[in-house]
Amino acid sequence: MPKTLNEQELTRFDSIVSATRLIKRGDSLYRANDPFHNIYAIRAGSFKSVVMHRDGREQVTGFHLAGEVLGLDGVCTEHHSSDAIAIEDSSVCIIPYALLESLCAESKSLQQQVLRMMSGEIVRESSLMMLLGTMSAEQRVAAFLLNLSSRLKARGYSAAEFNLRMTREEMGNFLGMKLETVSRMFSKFQRDGLLQTHGKQIRIVNLDALGRV
Repeated sequence: MPKTLNEQELTRFDSIVSATRLIKRGDSLYRANDPFHNIYAIRAGSFKSVVMHRDGREQVTGFHLAGEVLGLDGVCTEHHSSDAIAIEDSSVCIIPYALLESLCAESKSLQQQVLRMMSGEIVRESSLMMLLGTMSAEQRVAAFLLNLSSRLKARGYSAAEFNLRMTREEMGNFLGMKLETVSRMFSKFQRDGLLQTHGKQIRIVNLDALGRV
């Protein structure tokens, strides 16, 4: 939670966190059309948001890391609009939304933080549209890696060295690319001296150059 919350506000916020839930890799935290009651703070692990097409195909619409919040997609219609699937063994803190709303009415700082989280969701959706609509395959993969780098840095982790929790296939699904194309882009970046890869481990050698792709 933000440093702008005072000790009393933090204590009250902690009091509405009802439980911690463990989700095994491949299991769902919630499904599309489930009634919306809670939002979830990811304590450990990571998730993907998935929408199912009518023909049964899966469309990955986002990835969510430890320290981020899941479930805000249900605020508008009071039903979740996507599936939240753990891509590794994960744990979340359950925050009842009705209690959070009541607390926000009493705490301007908390209200501002919730609005920032919702704004972040809007920005991510807009970024996805840009990735899929205006960038080349090379630019999409570079932008994806830079986005992960900045999100990890904001949470105190290394911006240059990290493990990709998702598969190349899941990444390609999200970016609207075939697995072979994603793999080809990683190989190209490695040849160009922009990054080094070892399995899912990534080391960005030149952040500035990656940003200029």
